[in-house]
Amino acid sequence: MVTRILLPLIALSVPVLAGQPTFKKFTLTEEFVAEGAHFADFDHDGNADVCAGPYIWKGPDFKTRVEYTAPAEKPYDPAKGYSDYFLTFTHDFNGDGWSDILVFSWPGKETWVFENPKNATGPWKKHVVFNGTDNESPALHDMNKDGKPELIFHALGRLGYAQVNWENPFGEARYRPITPYTPENAKKYFKYTHGYGAGDVNGDGRPDLLTKEGWFEQPADTREDHDWVFHAGPFGPAGARGGSNMLVTDVNGDGRNDVVTSYDAHGYGFGWFEQKPDGTFLEHRLMGATEEESPHKVKFSQLHAMALADVDGDGLLDVVTGKRRWAHGPSKDEEPNADPVLYWFQLKRDGKGGAELVPHLIDVDSGVGTQVTPGDLNKDGKTDIVVGNKKGVFVFLQQ
Repeated sequence: MVTRILLPLIALSVPVLAGQPTFKKFTLTEEFVAEGAHFADFDHDGNADVCAGPYIWKGPDFKTRVEYTAPAEKPYDPAKGYSDYFLTFTHDFNGDGWSDILVFSWPGKETWVFENPKNATGPWKKHVVFNGTDNESPALHDMNKDGKPELIFHALGRLGYAQVNWENPFGEARYRPITPYTPENAKKYFKYTHGYGAGDVNGDGRPDLLTKEGWFEQPADTREDHDWVFHAGPFGPAGARGGSNMLVTDVNGDGRNDVVTSYDAHGYGFGWFEQKPDGTFLEHRLMGATEEESPHKVKFSQLHAMALADVDGDGLLDVVTGKRRWAHGPSKDEEPNADPVLYWFQLKRDGKGGAELVPHLIDVDSGVGTQVTPGDLNKDGKTDIVVGNKKGVFVFLQQ
């Protein structure tokens, strides 16, 4: 089904410092259809389209909505329920030149890939590529440096990732566990575990896997499955349940990768952990439960998604994040009804090994879901942002 949706292009009214990037806001829908969103040129017309839930909004104006798969029989209730689209990514899985859609449906449930029909009408064919995908922040990351993504999650009480068989990309992916199964691990790494990430922590050229407790070092030979060496962090205060996407990047420019993460996806806390020459990490807290704990006097809760992107075009990777509203409805978690804000944190280095991440407000009525997706939608060389959550689906085009 194709529908024409007339929603205005909304100029933001939030204060902006002189010289900082500004954004205009597309409200694609105010329906709750998904907790994540992504984009690609699905129809090969030269314009990026946005996908969230069972829908695609056609670029460049995002006013035409197309169903690529059947919607749920009953609309999702943002106050009481959840969606079947926890996170959404795009990738050309079968190498035919057309972007497909990957959906992590729900922690502990199936992961789907919807095969792009190359402008043929009708529903996209759905393939189950994994059963029982655990963790609340699954992702795609190239773990073996072959230019193709692996699926980053854990399963059956064991940390690891899933490797797609690229000769049969719509078949079930092979799970690659990196920790043993124990009763203790089964309790620690269950379907609603918070926080997971991938990146080259020690600079050996091989991406590692991270949890709030520390990081697991990828060995040189991964042809066979075996346990990876664990290095303690920790990446967050004692007792915190863990945040969302754990990011690996060299924050201060000293040549060593650091870790950026939220501390509690349903509470407070955000910081970066500076890697020292001896491999230990020094916490730099960016936000806490009060403004006094935050260097820039900014405070918001429930940072359930974050991503790296060069927002201001200075060649440094900034952080895009915000508040997930009503993760468990309007009466649970910390400040569930506070403004669902969307921010970018600008990376500034002092050239002497020091750095700070300075917050800039983008919007007060959207926030993030379990995912936030930065990227250049309109090919103007500037970073834009796509969001899907219980407030709706939004595009922020940088001006």
